[in-house]
Amino acid sequence: MDTLFDRHRGLIDAARAALRTRGFWAPFSEIPSGKIYGETAKDDGLAAFQGRLDAPFLIPHHPETSRVGAEISPWGPELGVTYPAADADTLVAASLAAADAWAATTPEQRVGICCEILVRLNRMSFEMANAVMHTTGQAFAMAFQAGGPHAQDRGLEAVAVAYDEMTSTPREAVWEKPQGKAAPLVIEKHWRVVPRGVGLVIGCQTFPTWNSYPGLFADLATGNTVIVKPHPGAILPLALTVAVAREVLTEQGLPRDVVLLAADRPGAEITKDLVRNPAVTIVDYTGSNAFGDWVRANAGDAQVFTEEAGVNSVVIAATDRFEAMCANLAFSLSLYSGQMCTAPQDIFIPKDGIDTDLGHKSFDEVGQGIAAAIDALLGDPARAAGVCGAIANPATLARVRDARSLGRVVRDSGPLEGARSATPLLVAVDATRTQAHEEERFGPIAFLVAVSDADEGVARAAGLARRKGAITAALYDTDEARIGRAVDAFARAGVNLSVNLTGNIFVNQSAAFSDFHVTGANPAGNASLTDSAFVANRFRLAMWRRPKAA
Repeated sequence: MDTLFDRHRGLIDAARAALRTRGFWAPFSEIPSGKIYGETAKDDGLAAFQGRLDAPFLIPHHPETSRVGAEISPWGPELGVTYPAADADTLVAASLAAADAWAATTPEQRVGICCEILVRLNRMSFEMANAVMHTTGQAFAMAFQAGGPHAQDRGLEAVAVAYDEMTSTPREAVWEKPQGKAAPLVIEKHWRVVPRGVGLVIGCQTFPTWNSYPGLFADLATGNTVIVKPHPGAILPLALTVAVAREVLTEQGLPRDVVLLAADRPGAEITKDLVRNPAVTIVDYTGSNAFGDWVRANAGDAQVFTEEAGVNSVVIAATDRFEAMCANLAFSLSLYSGQMCTAPQDIFIPKDGIDTDLGHKSFDEVGQGIAAAIDALLGDPARAAGVCGAIANPATLARVRDARSLGRVVRDSGPLEGARSATPLLVAVDATRTQAHEEERFGPIAFLVAVSDADEGVARAAGLARRKGAITAALYDTDEARIGRAVDAFARAGVNLSVNLTGNIFVNQSAAFSDFHVTGANPAGNASLTDSAFVANRFRLAMWRRPKAA
């Protein structure tokens, strides 16, 4: 009989191989091409999305005591979609009722089901792109990639790691201990994967699928049931995901409540009730440090995996490609208006300037070079909208406004046409006179921070990562000895470092099957997507044994 594991064996084997080599491998194409997804896929996806608007989102047999939904597109319109809602106790009870049947499946069954869910999600990537675009404010191209194939890649990565971890111990073995002249002791031993229980995945508004899929699929693959808690402003992408998962589970004769949606309304969130429920044994959380602290303090004995806020830094010591460096930084600062956990915020520059291929550049000339590169990048309105997208939360605009008073404005932020938007704000400060740059300021806000020299810049950036957290760091330098010192400093701070990025590779980007996203070694998060530690503690091995019959 053809099982889903057999059907997707090639995909699974390739994913496991990619984990070992860490080279480029992308199972789901990031190119929104009709030649790949079907000639009518783009139009069909848009039509499917539009068909969801101003209507109830139906999830057959999902627990429901009311309907909620108040999503407003950062690009303008209200979505008008309503979702089934229930209180935390009802959802947890439904999840527990499905748990035994799901735990009784084999790792191969679960991995096959996860792969089938991901493949089906990939087929609907154009619909998902529209859903992500109109809940997060990402421009369509980014929404397609990050909300669709890149998120699916990360989900598959978690499944592959989970399968490796679950199968690293044999299912059974014969244990034979010699006893001299007496007959040996012969014991047959059997090991079974035992899931922790109910997993809770708390999504964020800016990257609802990319940040949620690793935890969601790691939980499912290891036998845990999952309650998916979207941000109230970005429910639709995860509702689509839950609907597909429940469809596949039903087809396989398994309880559809293995995966549930915890939709709620702004100001009446049920997140805290779910976190505090003792039956919830795993929590995956992406968001602010403040709520992350609350989750850790109130999750009881649950295993908590977090990705939180940090202050990402760039140190400019020297460069032999000044214009390319400025262009690269301009794109990193502008992409999705800085609303990425990987976006740089602080740019440390020696106050006496740097050596470049275009001669010595003063502190102000470096700042002006970056500002000019941003202006050039965003000079065309259509390209600017495609790079910057829209602002997901109006509070970000207030943050940009307030940041103008924190230093000397080198480049002011301004709106783009057609959406709630803000281009990058550059503010110059002196590291010895202010600490304004040491607080995370989410959005298109960057500080040009004057330091005595490059070594001080590295020390301050690494120290900031240790104290406040950082997910990315970048360095521009031509001195190999100084680069080596920086590599050591940032490694000790537990932050991933990029050196001399120019061209079409940016510090914001993180590639599945190659890059580990977050290290778990500083306050920006306690977990890494998706190393073995991210997966292995979601299950335990239980053994039974008995003397082997002669």
